[in-house]
Amino acid sequence: MKIIIFGSSGSIGQSTLSLLRILKKNLDFEILAITGNENIDQLCKDAIEFKVKRVVTANVKKIDELKQKLSSHEIEFYAGEEAILDTARMGADWVISAIVGFPGVPPTLESAKFSKIVAIANKESLVCAGKLLMETAKKFQTKLLPVDSEHNAIFQCINCENLKTIKKVILTASGGPFRTLSLSEMENVTVEQAINHPTWDMGKRISIDSASMFNKALEIIEAKHFFDLNPNQIEVIIHPESIIHSMVTFIDNSTLAQLCPNDMRHAIAYTLNYPKRRNIPFNDLDITELKKLSFEKVDVNKFPAINLAKMVLKTSGSLGVVFNAAKEIALDRFILKDIKFLDMSNLVDKVLHLPEMMEYENNSLNTIDEIKLLNKRARNFAQQINF
Repeated sequence: MKIIIFGSSGSIGQSTLSLLRILKKNLDFEILAITGNENIDQLCKDAIEFKVKRVVTANVKKIDELKQKLSSHEIEFYAGEEAILDTARMGADWVISAIVGFPGVPPTLESAKFSKIVAIANKESLVCAGKLLMETAKKFQTKLLPVDSEHNAIFQCINCENLKTIKKVILTASGGPFRTLSLSEMENVTVEQAINHPTWDMGKRISIDSASMFNKALEIIEAKHFFDLNPNQIEVIIHPESIIHSMVTFIDNSTLAQLCPNDMRHAIAYTLNYPKRRNIPFNDLDITELKKLSFEKVDVNKFPAINLAKMVLKTSGSLGVVFNAAKEIALDRFILKDIKFLDMSNLVDKVLHLPEMMEYENNSLNTIDEIKLLNKRARNFAQQINF
């Protein structure tokens, strides 16, 4: 099995490499390439360990550092966005798309043209380019598999069922660190508090997205494209224990749920071994040790990102690009302490309703260049919003 890992130095990328270490005695694989951004030490360490053929950093300023660390090894090294796209064009049996944010969209689209299976952890690929990505995968007969634990759970529950038999899917959310706080208590929460997730160990940006439930909002849009759902078929509930990762209710009102520990390696392993299941010697779930499984409705006054995503879901155009661009700028500004935690959703709301952006409510974009242009425009507007 030939493998490419986009975003290997991030949380999902490191979980993937951890899984491969466990499976290396029973799985014949070769890592063709890994990519990253700032963490050159981790990139080079992993490249040497796994005897990777090619290493790419998105940051062109890091090329000298790559050269210094890898020149004595038989490893190719490159830098820049075009080098990442060239890596996607290498093709592989299994590719994992785990670059964080919009930069992960172009290589995911390109991978769908050249590889057999693309496992998607970069939810922005579907939020910003869902229609284009699904059409590309169909044209090139590439299998797209979800790595997000929620969508992976839905995929497993559906299995070979006819998609027309789905009544609704239920995405579970942990509720993050602010689940029990009042709206007034959330007004002055800090970046450090937002990063302190109660159940998942994730990177800074994803942890903050989870705390604001923007992560779940993106997943709502992602689910629409992955499973060809309409807005009324997608529901979100809070499940603090994060043991049930999602549920599917069918038209006969039977509901199936997928349960496993809070470890992304389970979802990654499912896509890596698909369509087979392989023995995974770690982290089994002892149901007798579970004290409770609890569920709550989402308070959309505290977490307005959910309703913003549902608004996008009801449109037929490209507002997903606008939603994601505004969200990423809002997150940047919160991390820089330029805006407060609750301002993030207000900023996204304002950008979505700008006349210049509402033009895309029913306007579908059909190329990555058009998507990039709208992403840039939306980001510029988001930078200019003041509170």
